[in-house]
Parts: sequence; structure tokens; C-alpha cells
Amino acid sequence: MTGTIINAAAVLVGGAIGLAANRRISPANQRRIKLLLAVLTIVAAGSMLWDGLKGALARGSFLYIAKLCAVVLIALMFGNFTGHLLGIQRRLNKLGQYAKERFTKAQTAGTANASDGFVTCTLLFCVGPMAILGSLQDGLTGDFKILALKGAMDGLATIAFAATFGRGVLLSLVPLVIYQGTLTLLARWLQPLMEQQALLDSINLAGGFLVLCIVLIILEVRKVELANYLPALIYAPLLMWLLR
Repeated sequence: MTGTIINAAAVLVGGAIGLAANRRISPANQRRIKLLLAVLTIVAAGSMLWDGLKGALARGSFLYIAKLCAVVLIALMFGNFTGHLLGIQRRLNKLGQYAKERFTKAQTAGTANASDGFVTCTLLFCVGPMAILGSLQDGLTGDFKILALKGAMDGLATIAFAATFGRGVLLSLVPLVIYQGTLTLLARWLQPLMEQQALLDSINLAGGFLVLCIVLIILEVRKVELANYLPALIYAPLLMWLLR
């Protein structure tokens, strides 16, 4: 649960800064922060992609590398198809939009209470795909880079939330830790089923591609329905196991 602890600590620090400063981040600093987050995201994605490929490169088998890449691409396609059928991104967007509307309303009206901050931050911090992807990655492989990156994003967002909602934002730490911690523990429980390195390679490679897409979202280059691809994390090891 290292990633969840880092995430929670980042929210706590961001909340403390926001309460002390009591002001929003300037547009110029927002742009600098976006660039920094984009760089960190590329580093995290590159690390995951390398973790997925280094085992294949160590084997020195071109056929295995080709099979691994093909499986991941197929898993991403199946995952996206499944995600669309289940409406994962659509449902998460509704929750996120509801939270943003509460935040905007509180800023416009100039009045907000602790419950507003709690609900808004809980939704925004828990419903995103990074919370799911990072928690699963932490539990399955012990890699907490995604949750550390999410923690940086959440911490920066909390600065603005704390200035608007006050101490109520800090209450969101409780559901954040419970939600992500539970996913991590469930993934750790499943980890013995992933003893074959090929299965972990497929998860790392698929996860790396998903994290790389986050850069496009941060820099507002292209809107990617990232949550719809999350089922790929199930399809990838399943396909590798079937083709073993």
C-alpha cells in the first residue's frame, strides 16, 4: 500500500498549503505544473514499458516479443470494446462532472461547507482511472509510480480545493485510503496467480501504454477515454495464459 500512503500524504500536504495560502494557482504556474506532470508521466510510462519488455528481451526470442506486443494490442482493443459496452468512461464522467459542478458553484457563490469539500474531493480523487490502474499495479507488482504520480496531481488540486472548501477536503483522505487500499490488497491477493513472468510482462506493457495516454490528457492534445481501456488489464494476462 505504499502508493496509497504516498497519495494520501500528497493530499494532506496540498490541503495544508491551500489552507495556509488561501489562493488559487495562477494560470502561468498551472501551465508549468502541467508540463512537469507530463514529464513525470512519460518517465512513469517509460519505466512500465521497459519492465514489460525487459523480460522478453532477456529471453532473446523475437517470436516471444512479437507475441507479447500482439497480445497487448489485442487486449487494448478488447478492453476498449468492453469498456464502451459497460459505459465505464461515461459513468465516471458523470461523477466527475457532478464534482466539478459543485466546485464551480462553490467558487461562484463564495460559500461552501465541509460536506461540499468532502464529496467533491472524494469523487475526483477516487473515480479516475489512475486510482484503479495505480492500485492494481501496486498490488500486483509492487510498483507505486502511478499512484505517486496521481498523488502529485491530487496534491496540486487539493491546494485549490482547500482554498475554496476549507478543511472539508482533508476528510476525503478516509475514502481515498479505503478505496485504493482495498483495490491494492485485492490485487495482492491475486498476485500468486501471476507468478508467470509473461503474465506480469503483459500487465506492465498494457499499463505503460495506458499511462502514456495520460500525457495527451494532461497537455490537452487529445481527449482519450482512458477508463474504457481498463479491462485490457484483465484481457492481457488472460490471453498470455491461454497462449502459453
